[in-house]
Amino acid sequence: MPRIAFYPGSFDPITNGHLDVVRHSVPLCDTLVVAIGVHPGKKPLFSTEERLAMLHEVCGPVAAEAGCVLDAVTFDDLAVTAARKHGATIMIRGLRDGTDLDYEMQLAGMNGTMAPEVHTVFLPASPAVRPITATLVRQIAAMGGDVSAFVPPHVAAQLKAKFAG
Repeated sequence: MPRIAFYPGSFDPITNGHLDVVRHSVPLCDTLVVAIGVHPGKKPLFSTEERLAMLHEVCGPVAAEAGCVLDAVTFDDLAVTAARKHGATIMIRGLRDGTDLDYEMQLAGMNGTMAPEVHTVFLPASPAVRPITATLVRQIAAMGGDVSAFVPPHVAAQLKAKFAG
């Protein structure tokens, strides 16, 4: 039975923190489904298509090097429901700090009740990427700051283009 893991998020944009989680996830599974949650009430900086392309560009080589299949998808329902639809038995969640842990434990408990066959795996962020959030990256980029320490080069270029006068 193939091990399929589901890693949900907004990935707006993908950061070095997200990439860190992917690097730690690919040895755990045969297929990693990186899933962009699409919510009608939210206005992301990057379109769904742009984010899917960035995920393939940035995460594809990492997965391939580990011998893992990468699938980038979107979902507009509960993450645990989408995980089931993709045949996942592992839900990947990254943790930066204790605040993340408190929230993620609640989420894991609720998800475990709704889908007991989908097991949440927490992956602690590497120290260098713990302070990175996509929100802060967008704010820095919007104000003309250098985000190259926080995102992969391809994403930094996309952010620069997005905010170019």
